[in-house]
Amino acid sequence: MNAPAVTPEPLQLVVGEEELLVDRAVRAALEAARLADPTADLTRVRVADLTTPQLTELVSPSLFAEARVVVLEAAHEATQEISDAIVAYGKNPADGVVLVVLHSGGGRSKVAKALPAALKKAGAKVVECPKLTKPAEREEFVRHEIRVAGGRTDAAAVSALIETVGSDLRELASAAAQLVADADGKVDENAVRRYHNGRAEVNGFAVAEKAVVGDLPGALEALRWAMQLGVPHVLVADALADAVRTVARIAPLGRVDPFKSAGELGMPPWKIRKAMGQTRGWHPAGLADAMQIVAELNADVKGVAADASYALERAIIRIARAHRRA
Repeated sequence: MNAPAVTPEPLQLVVGEEELLVDRAVRAALEAARLADPTADLTRVRVADLTTPQLTELVSPSLFAEARVVVLEAAHEATQEISDAIVAYGKNPADGVVLVVLHSGGGRSKVAKALPAALKKAGAKVVECPKLTKPAEREEFVRHEIRVAGGRTDAAAVSALIETVGSDLRELASAAAQLVADADGKVDENAVRRYHNGRAEVNGFAVAEKAVVGDLPGALEALRWAMQLGVPHVLVADALADAVRTVARIAPLGRVDPFKSAGELGMPPWKIRKAMGQTRGWHPAGLADAMQIVAELNADVKGVAADASYALERAIIRIARAHRRA
């Protein structure tokens, strides 16, 4: 009598590399499973770390009929053996188990590239999560986020939001939802400008992201824009310090699995992945200099320096030089 009208799809294939959309697809699968059984558990495992017996154990029916959502990450790294095991299971999935296979859509081997087609043939529900690289795609994403949140907008507001926030989908989604709430559903260009004048931390991080990759012209331009908006000097300094500290923590680790390292480092996977990209060009001596620079800047913007704006500009120039130091 209490069974839901719709049972969750037992086999789901999430294809693409847009992290926010992939995360949403996993969350939707878990929510659907918990509508059927509120106690449904979530297990995530990287395919490269998985053996066939382990996969069998993960998807075998529970003795106590406990519902589970099993997420196989990076399925484009699958070997022939694991790929065959996944497809074989997909053809005859167990009751109470939802298997979600995350695949980039590509892969280095023929086996990896063939897996999505085999899963589709087995009847998998497919969720496409391609990278949104074109301006028109990001604009449509913003309009969709505003509509879903119950708001309405126009082209000028969408352009202004992307201009101020940037291309990161997580930040765009968060900003869109907050704008709908703050502007009573009417998101126009004035609302965007007002909102971001009060959301100074977004602008501070925009400065920091350019500074830590050695983009001196871009960082100085972003800083001038932030100062014109009245962004507090302390917030920009804090963003610079956070960015430098994060790069300094990630750089010695080399290439790591963001999902596995998230708990140990105390950072979300997306932040680790972004920092991994920002470590390029940094050397230990340069990072040591940058750490000292942001430490001095913290004092400067809190009263030590006579001109906090000049202190910020000087710090950004010094960070760019440290980035070039071998």
